[in-house]
Amino acid sequence: MPEQKMTEQKWIGIDVSKAQLDIAVWPIKEYWTAANDASGIAETVERIQAQGPTLVVMEATGGLEIPIAGALTVAGVVVAIVNPRQVRDYAKAAGRLAKTDRLDAEILARFADSMRPVPRPLPDKATVELAAVMGRRRQLVEMMTAENNRMRTPSRRVQQSIEENLTCLSQQLSQLDKDLKALIQQSPIWREKELLLKSVPGVGPVLASTLLANLPELGTLDRRQIAALVGVAPMARDSGKWRGKRMVWGGRAVVRAVLYMGALVGVRYNPILKAFYQRLCEAGKAKKVALTACMRKLLTILNAMMKHRTSWQANNQKTPCTT
Repeated sequence: MPEQKMTEQKWIGIDVSKAQLDIAVWPIKEYWTAANDASGIAETVERIQAQGPTLVVMEATGGLEIPIAGALTVAGVVVAIVNPRQVRDYAKAAGRLAKTDRLDAEILARFADSMRPVPRPLPDKATVELAAVMGRRRQLVEMMTAENNRMRTPSRRVQQSIEENLTCLSQQLSQLDKDLKALIQQSPIWREKELLLKSVPGVGPVLASTLLANLPELGTLDRRQIAALVGVAPMARDSGKWRGKRMVWGGRAVVRAVLYMGALVGVRYNPILKAFYQRLCEAGKAKKVALTACMRKLLTILNAMMKHRTSWQANNQKTPCTT
């Protein structure tokens, strides 16, 4: 009887591109395509509902997956959006080196069957917009950094062009910061969360906004799960009697980069992180290793605060910070 039940399970992979959806059903090996527009999404949802799938899996593709994932979720279909790196590693392990849209959809369906990824709630429209604004802000900062590096040129004419561009970029960055503040202020829930996050020494507007936009799971997972999700959990590298150096990798690079800056400030102004960092350094840990541990500790603190809706308290003092 259990074997019969297993054969009834269907796993669906959707390879999402700007113009097209490629859908594969495993293990019955059914395949079809549809346009990635309103009518194509409606047709796809109807056909997938008729299949009665156990799980639908698609990769995170910078937002292109949101419309079809949202439509399926509204229709009551269980959806998981997974890290593309995990799927690529799975395909390599399975010996599937060729790459086409159809093969990608089939690999996603097989990945769903083998790995059983955990579905997570989709971000709402406001969160998607906040993430888009934060993404644009990162792009502007990167462009300004690149232009500042080009200021070393000896040509005065080129320097003038760079200065004009920097002025324009600076104005856009200032406007985006205003937009970010307005977006957060529009939502009472976000205002409350931002206040909780910013009450921690080491957490400023940028880190708070990044967490709200790119880590909606904060406060819903345990400390190990949230550390693994962000990519600050040390991974074992042991073989036999050999013990390799623990390293962190994977996860959400955007969150990790901003969390690093928060930890840098935290080891100076946050009493708990400062004491923790000093203790690790005195124990012989490299400063980079100690700082990574502080990133994980800061994330753990923030996760617990969001879960229990409690603000920061350390010696009844709040230390302002602008990171």
